[in-house]
Amino acid sequence: MDLPSARKLTENIEKIETLGHRLVAALSERATPNPGVEGPGPDLMLTTASAWMKSLAEQPTKLIEQQVNYWGETLRNYSDAQMALARSQKSTSDDAQEVPDKRFKNPLWQTHPFFSYVRKQYMTNAKAIQEAVSDLDLPDEVARRRVDWMTRQIIDMMSPTNFLATNPDALEKAIETEGQSLVQGLENLVRDVEMNGGEMVVSLADRDAFTVGENIGTAEGSVVYRTHLLELIQYKPTTEQVHETPLLIFPPWINKFYVLDLKPQNSLIRWLVGQGHTLFVVSWKNPDTSYAKIGMEDYVAAYLDAMDKVRELTDQPRLNVVGYCIAGTTLSLTLALLDRLGDDRVNSATLLTTLTDFSDHGEFTTYLQDDFINGIVEEVQRHGLMRAQLMSRTMSFLRANDLVWGPAIRSYMLGETPPAFDLLYWNGDSTNLPGRMALQYLQGLCQKNEFAGEGFELMGHRLHLGDVKTPLCAVACETDHIAPWADSWRGVAAMGSRDKSFILSESGHIAGIVNPPSKKKYGHYAGGAGFDKGHEAWRESASFFEGSWWPRWGDWLAERAGKMVPAREIKDEICPAPGTYVHERAVS
Repeated sequence: MDLPSARKLTENIEKIETLGHRLVAALSERATPNPGVEGPGPDLMLTTASAWMKSLAEQPTKLIEQQVNYWGETLRNYSDAQMALARSQKSTSDDAQEVPDKRFKNPLWQTHPFFSYVRKQYMTNAKAIQEAVSDLDLPDEVARRRVDWMTRQIIDMMSPTNFLATNPDALEKAIETEGQSLVQGLENLVRDVEMNGGEMVVSLADRDAFTVGENIGTAEGSVVYRTHLLELIQYKPTTEQVHETPLLIFPPWINKFYVLDLKPQNSLIRWLVGQGHTLFVVSWKNPDTSYAKIGMEDYVAAYLDAMDKVRELTDQPRLNVVGYCIAGTTLSLTLALLDRLGDDRVNSATLLTTLTDFSDHGEFTTYLQDDFINGIVEEVQRHGLMRAQLMSRTMSFLRANDLVWGPAIRSYMLGETPPAFDLLYWNGDSTNLPGRMALQYLQGLCQKNEFAGEGFELMGHRLHLGDVKTPLCAVACETDHIAPWADSWRGVAAMGSRDKSFILSESGHIAGIVNPPSKKKYGHYAGGAGFDKGHEAWRESASFFEGSWWPRWGDWLAERAGKMVPAREIKDEICPAPGTYVHERAVS
């Protein structure tokens, strides 16, 4: 190593030491952790241990066979590595026998004897753990799902790519940059820990790359109404005539509304205005501790209030409404309440990736058991909120390799700047949930499934799915892991509407919805034969169509939007869109 390189390396080592002190100081700011939300409680561990002891007592031969096979594969991996090292040759690749794994794209994982051995042994370990767990005789399906979830977390966490000494990409870059990549990575880590109150939460996107209202969320409009829970935005018309019946969108308050207006070319808001709709969108307040007692009934009341304001501003007795994700769940409750009240203000409703029947908890099974829910109760008692940080972390670990470990490797080991990606920026701009509302949702709707079962008590009424009788269109997404399409379909099937349609988009929870016609990226299924024979029968009878579902839904909506009238100008602007609430960030 020449003198300048040695000097640079020494300087970087000194920087690492300084950053290390900052990191320790930042970590010391972390609040006392709540074990209830850090992982499954001891009951799951006891259940797993009991199942293993039972297997040992009843099938000792099978366990011994598994162990012997594991030993054999481990010795074979070691022997292959030793032979390759002794002969100074490249390791032999067995890619044809393995499922491609993007974590191991670097050729050294295949050709270098050390890295090849590490990769093969990791795969051997993972296989052995999965086989051992799959053979456990667990008491029920809930225990099975929870044990499988915990197993995946452990396997993903222990990947050799997550450690500097066994990550060839990180080691190569550290050498190429004379340690600068590690310095930058540590700076990224310290920044994230300091920014999140002592918690290590990896930044998924460059927070300085976007400003809402300047380069994302720029559709032209005005806030025309404001309450303690919402700002109502009316968008400026871009057509000379508009449909008589106005359209109101309720986005989820778990995130912010501008996912529907990230940039002009994929903005559902701009597209709807261009289709001749007088469009209103709710921007929700990001709650602080003073909102602790706000409940689901307050949000339903806010829905009714926003509807009243839209009807007043447009001088129309009825309107069309859209609810996305949890806002669709709450819209369904609102529709059921309106039916009980004999109020026909809603002409049609659209539900986007909406769950209303929670009989199958799917990938959320782990999080919807009493141990974790009790932990959230403690969080709410302590903070008055279900804080955004906890919500984001929970969602991230549903896809840990993509949303936790992968970004951490790129940021902390490779020293890369988080990408300037609008969707990931939006994903990181999450919101708090009022404590009371969060518990009503988790306990009453998710755990007890009251809306699809005995009825959900709200504002003096016991509401059921069958009370939803408004003409409706539901859109679900094929690979949605947050609101699985089969569960969404099941809720719609139980609703009392005689006029209901279902569209299944390709892709996931966000990409399947934010799927403009211009991209021609994801197709969709529609026209299935009713809701009487289950979701698979519907899927088999449905037709597949290339391209976005937007135009199909647009036609459905236009049929229910009335005649064309002169475009409505915005009156009584409070402030320009996107308003003020959207700029409020959740503070750790």
